Amino acid sequence: MNAFSQLQFAKAAEFLVPSLIQGFSVVIQATIFGFLLATILGMVIAIGRLSNIKIIRGFLYVFLELIRGTPLLVQLVYIYYVVPLLFNLIASMFGVKTDVQIASLTAGIFGLGINYGCYMSEVIRASILSVDKGQTEAALVLGFGKYQALFRIVIPQALRSIVPSLGNYLVMMVKDTSLLAYVAVSELLLRTQNFASQTFLTIESYTYLAIAYLVISIPLSHLIKFVEYKLNNK
Repeated sequence: MNAFSQLQFAKAAEFLVPSLIQGFSVVIQATIFGFLLATILGMVIAIGRLSNIKIIRGFLYVFLELIRGTPLLVQLVYIYYVVPLLFNLIASMFGVKTDVQIASLTAGIFGLGINYGCYMSEVIRASILSVDKGQTEAALVLGFGKYQALFRIVIPQALRSIVPSLGNYLVMMVKDTSLLAYVAVSELLLRTQNFASQTFLTIESYTYLAIAYLVISIPLSHLIKFVEYKLNNK
């Protein structure tokens, strides 16, 4: 009991909580831009894998296997540290001296977008395939082109099954922003680690960190359930 009485939650709240509030903006930026990139990339990959061109399907299959076969953390570190070095190395082979660097938040957004885009592409592709083929055939008979039928007839119908799944990925992405600390993004985890290492208020610091993520993820989860309910009751 005496040990618990020595915990300094008030002190941690006074100094750490304002820093976490500032970190919210970084999490929101990484999530919004990462999710937009993931959605666009997922749609492109899904449509590409439905293509009749074998080279495109083969390339996208290999790309998906590479991304899904490696951890997100490794991908983030690779984008932040290795990609600039590779770019500079290739440029030097052509006699061009460069010093390309990627901003930590930019690397984080690209890492999240590419990783989640690959997983989301399978959800989008499966949802498109679940739409009755008769819808496409009817659109073609009415004079629609193949891609007109896809974007104006098939995809709007597939959205009902796509949106709930993408919403779950959005919540997961919010929580995975904690990995951005490993590429020097000053988000919630990195701020908490710095504070805990300076004050040794480990229990208090990481408790507030957990609460911070709950404050974001729980309302977001309920919002997604509300959207899903509205879609199912249209």
